[in-house]
Amino acid sequence: MFENISKDKIYKNLFNGKWIDAKNKNVIEIYSPSNDTLIGKLQALSKEEVDEVFKNANIAQKTWAETPVNERAKILHKAADLLEENADELSKILSAEISKDLDSSLSEVIRTADFIRFTADEGMHLEGETIGSDNFPGFKKNKVSLVTRVPLGVVLAISPFNYPVNLSASKIAPALIGGNSVVLKPPTNGAISALHLAEIFNAAGLPAGVLNTVTGKGSEIGDYLVTHKLVNFINFTGSTEVGKHIAKISEMVPMLMELGGKDAAIVLPDADLEEAASNIVSGAYGYSGQRCTAVKRVLVLDEVADKLTNLIAEKVNKLKVGKPEDGGKITPLINNKSADYVQELIDDAINKGAKLIAGNKREKNLVYPTLFDHVTTDMRLAWEEPFGPVLPIIRVKNIDEAIKISNESEYGLQASIFTKNMDDAFYIAGKLEVGTVQINNKPERGPDHFPFQGVKSSGIGSQGIRYSIEAMTRLKAVVLNLAK
Repeated sequence: MFENISKDKIYKNLFNGKWIDAKNKNVIEIYSPSNDTLIGKLQALSKEEVDEVFKNANIAQKTWAETPVNERAKILHKAADLLEENADELSKILSAEISKDLDSSLSEVIRTADFIRFTADEGMHLEGETIGSDNFPGFKKNKVSLVTRVPLGVVLAISPFNYPVNLSASKIAPALIGGNSVVLKPPTNGAISALHLAEIFNAAGLPAGVLNTVTGKGSEIGDYLVTHKLVNFINFTGSTEVGKHIAKISEMVPMLMELGGKDAAIVLPDADLEEAASNIVSGAYGYSGQRCTAVKRVLVLDEVADKLTNLIAEKVNKLKVGKPEDGGKITPLINNKSADYVQELIDDAINKGAKLIAGNKREKNLVYPTLFDHVTTDMRLAWEEPFGPVLPIIRVKNIDEAIKISNESEYGLQASIFTKNMDDAFYIAGKLEVGTVQINNKPERGPDHFPFQGVKSSGIGSQGIRYSIEAMTRLKAVVLNLAK
């Protein structure tokens, strides 16, 4: 079903329901992170073409907003079915494009189909309310406010490389069910997978122009996109640096942002250390640590630090390193620049006296799983987000020191607490400055109907299916004034 997207590995752009080339014929080459082979070429749209996309989306949105919610939901259900039918093909494309292991790639696609279905159903349950005036002091029963929820207009969805299918759909589906049109700006690495997702929605019967895509160089059109006069909402997932830049230049456009994190796993002496170690290794090294919700530091009390470190080390040493097509779980990072940054943090920790337990081996952009013990707060690794397979263990004397170190981070996405004592768990959870606290589990996104949000430099607003729909719609009140 994807025959219209590309020809000779040159991928087109979805505009008004059709796949077209950029008028300037400029393209961007996409190379595999695993073997540096050319995967495909993307259209590099000009600012003038971006204008055409937004004008088209603006016009299409007016009609889509009048489409009954049950009809919108049918299209989303069809899209979910098509996505599931093509899951094997799309997961292989995804794996090759961003070097994600095949099992995780397939899981991402299947999870996305479930997300779209749940979103369609949740949208059917969003209803307005009627408010009488007589429950406010000084008013009689002569006023009634009819409150409904209406779309915002054109949503600019900007998705990241690490989950190009799931985190594109998590922006598209709630926006569509709410009556908005969407302009999707996919990541450069990950764009091919995201374009296939766009075709899924297109083939499901979405009216022309309700979903358009924009591919191009961020340096040329990035700022132009987020400051465009026809953008009514920005939904962005990416780095904190870029997120802050968008927030600064986009002025009063409402937005939803999922940014960086430095998620801590706090381990108390009474924890099930075997279970804690399993969660920590899975959380820290899944997709080579290229996740905002990855465990990015362990804060463990001194009395169990030795035992926990040994358990973590045993599991790290069993992780399979290699290319995704060879069954690797620790796969090459998205590019050499990312690997260079991870190496900087590793070198800094070694130079400042951290104890290397495993790793510090690199082959181009393939960084082997690295584990440090006795990391101290003067090391960059204690504070900076590596977005790679490196984990620092920081030993603390008591619970309050763990809370203090966790809260001193500029980030506030998630944290984990491992303990059998629920009094301690809820004491710590109440003190932590994060969006979500996991008790006896690694940080993670989902289930997708749970609220998902960050504080401080980790984001703006709450995601989660109902919360995302609400963020991309607004309340509108019509007040009926009755005869007195």
